[in-house]
Amino acid sequence: MLIQLPNDQVLYQALLDRDPSFEGRAYVCVSSTGVFCRLTCPARKPKFENCSFYESIAQCLEAGYRPCKRCHPMSTAAEADPAVQGLLQALEENPAYRWGEADVIRMGHDPSTIRRTFKRHFGITFLEMARQTRIREGFETLVVGGKVIDAQIDAGFSSASAFRAAFGKLLGMAPSGFHRDALLRADWIDTPLGAMIAVSDRSSLHLLEFLERKALPRELKDLKKRARSSLGFGRFAPTDQVEEELASYFKGAQADFATPVTMHGSDFTKQVWNQLRKIPAGQTRSYGMLAKELGNPAATRAVARANGANPLAIIVPCHRVIGADGALTGYGGGLWRKQKLIELEQTIAAKR
Repeated sequence: MLIQLPNDQVLYQALLDRDPSFEGRAYVCVSSTGVFCRLTCPARKPKFENCSFYESIAQCLEAGYRPCKRCHPMSTAAEADPAVQGLLQALEENPAYRWGEADVIRMGHDPSTIRRTFKRHFGITFLEMARQTRIREGFETLVVGGKVIDAQIDAGFSSASAFRAAFGKLLGMAPSGFHRDALLRADWIDTPLGAMIAVSDRSSLHLLEFLERKALPRELKDLKKRARSSLGFGRFAPTDQVEEELASYFKGAQADFATPVTMHGSDFTKQVWNQLRKIPAGQTRSYGMLAKELGNPAATRAVARANGANPLAIIVPCHRVIGADGALTGYGGGLWRKQKLIELEQTIAAKR
């Protein structure tokens, strides 16, 4: 099944409330103006009788409507925000710079506004993003065998203790906790939706997560325990393979992943994850539907827990599970990413 939207009355109320939960999954076409908008559009709200709702931009265009110049439904919200683009460009040009609120003010922005804007678009603030970028610079040094002091300098930290503390908060362990000859190795993969951490051994991928997922430190700790292995920096062939497949995926070329994976969990949890992989790209399921497909309709909550514990983002597509009412539900990588992934996969499915 494709995403099932609620009725027009519910969607109209979402339009009045500027509800972001349908962002990228529902659009309103206004007959009195001939334009289509996001439900979060700041423009004056039309009358109910002048509204029709569609699931995709393509449907709105086919119906003869043009995109609104206020909410820019053809582009992501972040792309339409010059403040966001200016800061992202500055960060890209100088990734090791220690950004602070004074720098945001110097560029002509209100720190509180920027904080809310980045949180809404990316799930983290600009200063948190800048901090992660600095740590990433150090991470790359460690991956190629550099010393911790070199990584500290590359990351722009003035002291080793500050770098270790920041690194530990992000990944749940200090750089010294990683081993050079480890059987499991972690490396960084850049994607259009943010950096991901991939952990693999020589034969399979064990973990793939967005960097700022709060559960990442716990997942790395659990992985070491379940795999009975130490963790190091670097990569094996499965990480190279999934990086190539992710690049193809985000280009909209394919949604299938052939990278071998190892799943760590109970038999029921693995059963849920394997069922998730059977959901075709461009389609979704509710937790209840997933439980029925597994032959256990009463296991909705257990299915939800297994879904939330998935450590293989995108490959095991837990983002394809939505609420019974069609609304987006919790996603460890952030609801904004969930929306983008569903939207991308609908585009891929439409090409088939």
